[in-house]
Amino acid sequence: MARNIPPVAAAPHSPSPQPANSVPDIVIAVLAHNEERRIAACLASLPLSDPAIAVHVVVNGSRDRTAAIARSIGGTVTVHVWPEGGKSRSWNRFVLDTPVSASRAFIFVDGDAELVPGSIAALAQTLAANPAANAAAGLPCNGRRAGKYREELIASHGIFGDLYALSAGFVDRLRASGIRLPDDLVGDDGLVGALAKTNLGGLDDWREERVLPCVEAGFLCEPARLTSWPSLTNQYHRMINYSVRRFQNRIITTILRESGPHDLPRRFAALYPRWIASMTPRRHAVWWWFDCQALARMRSVAVAKSVPEAIS
Repeated sequence: MARNIPPVAAAPHSPSPQPANSVPDIVIAVLAHNEERRIAACLASLPLSDPAIAVHVVVNGSRDRTAAIARSIGGTVTVHVWPEGGKSRSWNRFVLDTPVSASRAFIFVDGDAELVPGSIAALAQTLAANPAANAAAGLPCNGRRAGKYREELIASHGIFGDLYALSAGFVDRLRASGIRLPDDLVGDDGLVGALAKTNLGGLDDWREERVLPCVEAGFLCEPARLTSWPSLTNQYHRMINYSVRRFQNRIITTILRESGPHDLPRRFAALYPRWIASMTPRRHAVWWWFDCQALARMRSVAVAKSVPEAIS
């Protein structure tokens, strides 16, 4: 029967510590926000019956039945529910603040993704065969641009947030370092990939081979449907988020180049006032509009902040 971890207030949630002899080989973290339509299919694509694998569903800021559906799946699934939204905030809470251990790998899956059979084993085997690697990345398997994305990810040693793995050793070092993702970071994959490639150092420490593409691991996502208004609305907001992430990445690059990841802010909003003036939308038929919407959102957050937060 699925284990349920009840909601908590703003403080990070801490489930009961695992006995020393029960540390799984692999921990899978499924991060889900309002995914009642897709979460069952996502979990059905995971090896839930494997005793060496612990599956955790991290439900953040959801207003639907995502948590209830995850609890109903059964098996050795642990459900964490946090009332505050934000993927990066929930990533921090689960990875850094929750006493969950793995002997080989942590694997991250988006709650709207379905995995290709064998993906979990392939990611774990890639890391086991390459001890110097900190991360392994799964590849998209559907969508009209899936082939292009696959080529780009393989060439750039990139990470898609839908499916990737971190070595247990890298997670241990990350926990010990005190480095956290900014809570308002849009998407975890870009910064996680940078931390893995630099081995928690600055840009001078960047090594592409620390993140390995895994062609045997793949995922399927529901593409945007032109005939569905909710689907188009979700895609519209997703495009704005992509633009916000592009601007945030400029800030991240500067921090990693000048001082390193220990100077990442607890929230990017603390840095927006000093950055907004230098950010302009791209002169692109599509992206200009979404960049403008992203900058408007960032300005509103910057104006709302009366006292900048300290760098963590």
